Amino acid sequence: MYEPAQLRTFLAVAQTLGFTRAARRLGLRQSTVSQHVRRLEEAVGRPLFTRDTHRVELTEDGQAMLGFARTILQAHERAAAFFTGTRLRGRLRFGASEDFVATRLPEILEAFRRAHPEVDLELTVELSGTLQARLAAGRLDLVLAKRGGGADDGGDVLVWSDALVWIGAPGLRVDPDRPVPLIVYPAPGITRARALAALEAAGRSWRIACTSSSLSANVAAARAGLGVMAHARGLLPPGLAPVPARAGLPELGGVDFVLRRGRGAGPVREAVDALAEAILESGDRLRPAP
Repeated sequence: MYEPAQLRTFLAVAQTLGFTRAARRLGLRQSTVSQHVRRLEEAVGRPLFTRDTHRVELTEDGQAMLGFARTILQAHERAAAFFTGTRLRGRLRFGASEDFVATRLPEILEAFRRAHPEVDLELTVELSGTLQARLAAGRLDLVLAKRGGGADDGGDVLVWSDALVWIGAPGLRVDPDRPVPLIVYPAPGITRARALAALEAAGRSWRIACTSSSLSANVAAARAGLGVMAHARGLLPPGLAPVPARAGLPELGGVDFVLRRGRGAGPVREAVDALAEAILESGDRLRPAP
């Protein structure tokens, strides 16, 4: 038998690719996280991670365990809800960055709705900065969005960390003697702010070639060769590619994808916690396989 606590720890490490980050997400000590993973590996009889001082990666058996862990935990929670008679109710206002619309987030939300049919789930898709502002104003209950590095207010739960990279149409050439053509979200877009700050710090001139609050519109502009855009490497849209290093564009740093809860209490809080747990258990399904 596989212990649910060990499976939750395994999923946290697999999604954040770090024992320290997993410990922070779960509210555990790093030694406890290491112990859970070690005991699960002993139960499985095979290593689930390869790790050194710089990185943590899933083995092939670890990749296989992802699906098993999700299935076991979901069955465990359904059984617990059945025998305790717990039925979630109320209206849950959930906001998600458009980055996730083309991932398997809709499947996760569909499964949540089947498990909790008496919860009225309202979905808002917007820019990360806009979602966080609405959450702070009490207009949303839970947000899944990007967070700039170092912006944690203590209430965020890390889903995963990624690198921001410059992307554009394959073969696009960025002329070093001309302003960099940018495809950006309107303010307060996190990637917009990061792109402009990086170019300013590097002394590179730039111009706005396209601006839209729609990811699909920006991707279309990039595919047409209008310019480059800053984007999470793990969510690279089809038809686009990272801009080669020879273009000389500055590094953009990292970005975190986090869950942030509102201040609601009672039944709403219970529904928020249930959806947050469902997203965390399936967090690896929100990004393409490397």
